[in-house]
Amino acid sequence: MTPRAVIVGGGITGLSAAYYLNKAGIPSLLIERRPRLGGVVTTEVVDDCIIEGGPDSFLAAKPWALELIRELGLADEVIGSNDHLRVTYVLRRGRLVPLPDGLMMMIPTRIAPMIATPLLGWGTKFRMLFELFRRPGRTSPGDRSVADFVRDHYGQEAVDYLAEPLLAGVYGGDPRRLSVASVLPRFVELERRYGSLTRGVLAAMKKARAEAAGKPLFQTLKGGLGRLTEAIERAIAGACEPVHAQAEALDRGQSGWRVRAGGQWIAAEALVLACPAYEAAALLRNTAPGLARELESIPYSSSMTVALGYERAGFSHHLGGFGFLVPARERKRLVACTWVGTKFPYRVSDSRVLLRCFLGGAEDAAVLEEPDETVIAMVREELRRIMGVTETPVFARIHRWPRSMAQYTVGHGERVKRIEQETAKLQGLHLAGNAYHGIGIPDCIRTGKQAAEEIAASLGKASF
Repeated sequence: MTPRAVIVGGGITGLSAAYYLNKAGIPSLLIERRPRLGGVVTTEVVDDCIIEGGPDSFLAAKPWALELIRELGLADEVIGSNDHLRVTYVLRRGRLVPLPDGLMMMIPTRIAPMIATPLLGWGTKFRMLFELFRRPGRTSPGDRSVADFVRDHYGQEAVDYLAEPLLAGVYGGDPRRLSVASVLPRFVELERRYGSLTRGVLAAMKKARAEAAGKPLFQTLKGGLGRLTEAIERAIAGACEPVHAQAEALDRGQSGWRVRAGGQWIAAEALVLACPAYEAAALLRNTAPGLARELESIPYSSSMTVALGYERAGFSHHLGGFGFLVPARERKRLVACTWVGTKFPYRVSDSRVLLRCFLGGAEDAAVLEEPDETVIAMVREELRRIMGVTETPVFARIHRWPRSMAQYTVGHGERVKRIEQETAKLQGLHLAGNAYHGIGIPDCIRTGKQAAEEIAASLGKASF
């Protein structure tokens, strides 16, 4: 089989591109330097517990993951989060304090819970109340950091105990550097229209309630998200040849592209770079130095997940919620912890308790260099300090993800425009992945599908 497209990167993005190319009848070849496909999506089963090494779910509001799952025949395996139990705690002065009801990210929508919460002081509470009366027209020109944006509306305490821990848990990023236009574009639009974020969110919620009635916030697969990547691999078998080797160089000719991998040159009419932006930059440095420089300027953060399993018998610690977040002001090394059995049904056996902890982020990549024994001891000590957990885990699993999460820093939108302009000059080249227009699984699937659609159109194939 001679491929008409070569895909560099065998994560969920590259697999999605291969799937949709196959659907259009276009043979492809997939280059992945790791010995397995799937990227950060990886699932283990230990003591009948489902352990996700990377992401554990996807936002139900974004359709692309669920569309692909249905096409692959996995719809009956989809489960939602236990939203009736959805309470998230934030560490403040050594205590776990629940986020108040009615909070939409860091936007308050109910007065009584905000007044009652010990998470924020009275100065912040009064500021949140008076923010309701803010009028349109005070928007600052140009892009701003998330920290500047939230501080302008609600003050520094809201940055420290709402925006920072929430974004550290989702993006592994620093709100002082993250672009509000790229990370929270919906809130920027609400500010433009309403002035007050609270008033804008309340208006948007009226419509959203009708559209999202009965839908969970998060969805996943009962057997783990690894089931998704396995199903894609089966679907593309015979139509997409995987090559487990490092992509070493690119060469552009009149008839398309060539990629050198494992010492061999592979030619194709189209090329999809579904790898991290810094890896794409290294490959493009000689062919397109301007584009490479823009790609290199996208920063990345590193992350680590540590899953600890305990005997349920005798484990008496409170698990009435989805877990907790640790703000930077209170943080040692632990960023967040998910109480898996509460968040998702069917994930934890009756005899076990599973705590899934997160470390790393924009400010602590060094933690990934620590040996397993040190990491486990560190996490256990922090769980003792925060939750009072002194029991010895019966198993532990650690997954390290160096430079895995693209950071949408201030100016990201303009940078992506320049990247897309430079890419458009290189016929047959397509960029996809979490570095450009969204970091979640649905966004990665969407960009892989979009690359396949563009290739199919250029080759005169019917759309899918």
